[in-house]
This record gives sequence, structure tokens and C-alpha cells, in this order.
Amino acid sequence: MDKPHVVIIGGGFGGLLCARSLSDKNVHVTIIDKTNHHLFQPLLYQVASAALSPGDIAMPIRAVFSKNQNVEVFLGEVTEINQEKRTVTCKNGQQFVYDYLVMAPGSQYNYFGNDDWEDHAPSLKSLGDALRIRERILYSLEKAEELDNREEQIPYLTYVVIGGGPTGVETAGAISEIVKRNMIRDYRHIDPKNTRVLLIEAGPRLLSAFSEKLSEKARTDLEKMEVQVLLNTPVTDIKKHQVTAGDQVYSTPNIIWAAGVKASPLLNTLNAEKDKSGRVKVSSELRLPDDPRVFVIGDAASYTDPKSKQLLPALAPVAMQQGRYVGKVIRGAKKAGKNKPFIYADKGILATIGRAKAIAEIKSLKLSGFVAWFTWAFVHIFFLIGFRNRFRVMAEWIWYYVSFRRGVRLITERDLDDLKG
Repeated sequence: MDKPHVVIIGGGFGGLLCARSLSDKNVHVTIIDKTNHHLFQPLLYQVASAALSPGDIAMPIRAVFSKNQNVEVFLGEVTEINQEKRTVTCKNGQQFVYDYLVMAPGSQYNYFGNDDWEDHAPSLKSLGDALRIRERILYSLEKAEELDNREEQIPYLTYVVIGGGPTGVETAGAISEIVKRNMIRDYRHIDPKNTRVLLIEAGPRLLSAFSEKLSEKARTDLEKMEVQVLLNTPVTDIKKHQVTAGDQVYSTPNIIWAAGVKASPLLNTLNAEKDKSGRVKVSSELRLPDDPRVFVIGDAASYTDPKSKQLLPALAPVAMQQGRYVGKVIRGAKKAGKNKPFIYADKGILATIGRAKAIAEIKSLKLSGFVAWFTWAFVHIFFLIGFRNRFRVMAEWIWYYVSFRRGVRLITERDLDDLKG
């Protein structure tokens, strides 16, 4: 009898952990991803702020499974899923037939119907995004350095981050440390007092997933770092080098979008019910209710936890636990409805604000400051794929902490034309 073929779409946390749980079992696993690497997205802002190299937070998927003969990896973009024929088709025409399909395509940033804003306000979802933002920041400092007129310098020394969630808060804090303390001392003609970092949030507070007390702590910490926090201030327009928020217009080429995510458009190829954010509603076993051979996990799944009665958020720990669970279900080969329902073990939420500044909410325990920062650092390093990555990241963070210096400060002329005029 042929081995069951499990096709996994997406090499993120959910897809990778599902494949790992099947990597030594009597199944044939195929992972399809449009990039060749697994990316630790929570640390993308560290690449964007020149703290870490891309290789510190990414690893080739093939390398992860190089010793697992039953796992194949294909670089490709899935464009069509035929549930009746059980086939997956890629953009290049390549087709795969599956016995079980695991959908883990992740999510993408939501510009709320203003897709043209993406050209002027890149998001942080890929290494390409992070490198593009890093070069914008570095080039702006170089441009400001060559200008003698303070008024001409100001746009290049202004940094606007849109969205008060974890990515926005972490990015704003990291940029502030760069332009007001770490890198700025290497520039002879820039006064740090002329630099300005703005964090714009449409809602009434930052980090809405946290308690109000910790949310307020994050705001006050950012303001101590000289980040200007604008709450209840929706962005109404973004043009080249210009953001309109509230009744103010900010001129700068440094605009970063971190204001919300939406489900992958690939989910539209499934015959399945979706919630208002486009995520697929799944059964207690994370299957499609009408097609038990298809599983949906991570950011793509809309699932209300039976224990907490809460809709699970699009977080890495959720995806990881769901990936392991689905692998276990497939290994058990029980009929749909015969497995214990998926229950999420909530380990808490964390967000960093700056050097030795973070907040953490772990059940009833609420932490801030250095203890929360150290907890955040340990948790994130623990999640990195491969010992080499963990060791390197920890070593570099210790170096940055002691020396106040940033490591990767290279401009490679990737995408600078739109910054020059």
C-alpha cells in the first residue's frame, strides 16, 4: 500500500511543525512555499532596524528536513486547489495529488482597500520588506547628513510607523534607538534633536491585546524614548513621501505600515465558510467541516477554543500548537470526529519596546521592564529554528546590549530611486 501523501502549503510555524511531527512517520510529506526559507517573522523588525542579519532569523526549509527522507520541499506559489480531484496546482503548472492537505499559507497586511498605499508604506511580512525598510532608514540618514539646511533635513529625519500592535510598537522603539542613540553618533551633521519618530494608532490605546495597565506602560516607555504616540488618529491618505493622519500632514520617505492583517487570498480557492476577516471556519479537529481531508491552521484558521471560548489570535504559538496537533491527527488516521478537539495552551503574550524595555502578560502575571524583556528575548530565541541561529542571535544581542552598536548597516542600492525625489 502506498504511503498517504500529505501536502502542506506554507513553510511558516504551523506548516513546519506539522511536517516535523510527520517527518519520521509512514507518510510522504510535500511542503510547498513561495520562498525557500522558514522565516521567524516576530524578529523581522530587528532586520529592518539593522540589528540582525537576514540569516539570523531565517533558515532554508530544505536544510530543516535534510535528514528526513520522507519530506520533500518545493519552491512554488500555489494558485489553485481542486478539492474534488484532490489536487494542488502551482503558478508554473506543477500539480500535486494529495491524500491530506494542510493549509498554512499565513496572512498578509491589510491596507483596508487602499492597496496603492503599499508602494509608499511597505509592511513587515518578508525579508524583502525588512531589507527595503532598512535601506530606507539608512539612506535617509545619509541624505540628511549631506544637507546643510535644517528644514531640508527634517523629512529625512522623520519616521512614521502606522499601527499600534506589537509590530508597530517594536518597530517604533527600535527606530528611535537607532536615530536618537545608536547610529546617530556616527553622523557629524545631524542633530539628534531634529529626528522624530511617530507611532500612529487609529484606536484609543496601543497593544489592545494586553491589559490597559501594560498598554499604558508601553505608551509611557515609548514617550520616554522620544517616540511621539498619536492615539485616536486614523490615517486617511498616503502618497509618495507623505502621510495624512487626523488633521496633520507628515512629509517623509520613511513610512512603515503595521496596521492590521488579512487572510491569504489563496483561501478563496477553498469551498469553505469564512469569517469577516477571510479566515476559514474549521471544525474542532481543524478540518473543513465538509471536507475532512483538508486541514486549515495558523493565521488562515478561524477557530474558537472550546476551553477559553475565545477566537484564537493569529500568533506564532497558536500556529505551532495547531501544526503539531494536525500532525498527530494524521498520524493517528482516525475518522473525522473521533479525535480530541484542539485546545490551545495559552503561554501568554509579550512585546518588546526597546533596550531592556518590554511587557509580558502570562495568565494573571503581568511583567514589565528588564524582566519582561529578558523573558521576551529567551522565548523568541527558543522559537528560532536551529541551534546555530539561537547561538548567533543571543551573542549579537549581548553585543548590542553592551556596546549600543548596530551590526548590519549596509546600503546595497536595492530600491532607492523612490527615495530620492
